[in-house]
Amino acid sequence: MGEPKFARPKFDTPSHPWKKARIEEEHSIRDNHGLKNMREIWKAKSQLRRHRRQAMRLIGMVDTTEGHGMREKTDLLASLNNKGLVSADAILDDILTLGTEDILNRRLQAQVYYKGLASTMKQARQLVTHGQICIGDQKVTIPSYPVSRDEEELIRYHPGSSLNNPEHQIRKTIEGRRESAEYAAEEVDPEATPEFAAEVVEGAEAAPSAETTGGDE
Repeated sequence: MGEPKFARPKFDTPSHPWKKARIEEEHSIRDNHGLKNMREIWKAKSQLRRHRRQAMRLIGMVDTTEGHGMREKTDLLASLNNKGLVSADAILDDILTLGTEDILNRRLQAQVYYKGLASTMKQARQLVTHGQICIGDQKVTIPSYPVSRDEEELIRYHPGSSLNNPEHQIRKTIEGRRESAEYAAEEVDPEATPEFAAEVVEGAEAAPSAETTGGDE
């Protein structure tokens, strides 16, 4: 049963703490997503592991076209679709192709960055923790908050935030980076490979620029 005073951990830690390949992979993910520590990655991996385990169990069932198996399969796919992890016409095999970063991309911090409300992932984290972001009319200050598909379009600056002013320094920085990325995309040779074009645009987006974040993490 365990000690009632202490909740059981909701994620699994690495079985071996000193594997170089795993450490390098996690450091790369942490840097790309502006995470505070590895615990956030372990939580995403544990969540992904649960989804995969359930999908594999359903795939191994004799018949999932009717009865309880069909209902469980439908509920799982509908739940993951609502979470933004799979498309509406996804099948169980699509769940097995999900990666850790697919889970991390659904965090509020990542969605704020992808919607163009912050110029970097780390800045997105700061805006969330400082109360500058809301979903609908509700202020959310948790960077790891999982954003559902229905909530994507409701993410915006808080009505009381100074960031609603287009002349704010952060807004100018974001607009400058967007224009640089668009210009780089236009300058790419049309006959160049898609990989080369993506590298040029990514390089423009990663170009250093002055940022005003409003405080430390």
